[in-house]
Amino acid sequence: MTRLLAKFLILAAFFVSFGGALGGAAAQGRSPASGDMVIGKADAPVTVIEYASMTCPHCASFHIETLPKLKSTYIDSGKVKLVFREFPLDQVALRAAMLARCAGNERYFGYVDVMFRQQRAWSTSSDPIGALQRIARLGGMTDEEFRICMSNEALAQAIVATRMDGEQKYQIRSTPTLIVGDKKSDGAPTWEELEALIKPLLPKS
Repeated sequence: MTRLLAKFLILAAFFVSFGGALGGAAAQGRSPASGDMVIGKADAPVTVIEYASMTCPHCASFHIETLPKLKSTYIDSGKVKLVFREFPLDQVALRAAMLARCAGNERYFGYVDVMFRQQRAWSTSSDPIGALQRIARLGGMTDEEFRICMSNEALAQAIVATRMDGEQKYQIRSTPTLIVGDKKSDGAPTWEELEALIKPLLPKS
């Protein structure tokens, strides 16, 4: 286990402990989204895997500037699917990932989009958790549901497990990292760089 991962797990454990003190842990909220979150058709011939942290500015840039082009050019036509995996780099990113999961499968990417677009405002706030709670309210989540979400130990552990799996399977060390076929792209690729990785994998017409 790397020193960075060990430090992160300590932070995650602290978060879970602190979250339990928020109250509502025994209450029943909506079921969080589970498993890989995917944009595109399940049988798309090309898969792009993205590991991202919700507090990572380069991840936000990718989602705002490059993902729309990927979607309109290849995802909407059924040629590519994007698998989005959380790789929180800090405790606040973990909580943001939990919030998106608690929104449910249908609204997950809506929350992700809002948090990336408003990232600078909430992630640098003196009270980032309070800022996330305001986003939750705007998305239709009650304060009680937010408290339940923030105290969901199983959800926190699942997100940490996704990060650990990325470290072990693909040697992910930073975000965003994209896996396209057998190629790994560290950092936010430009549209031209990403398309150059995708094109050779597309079926020949």
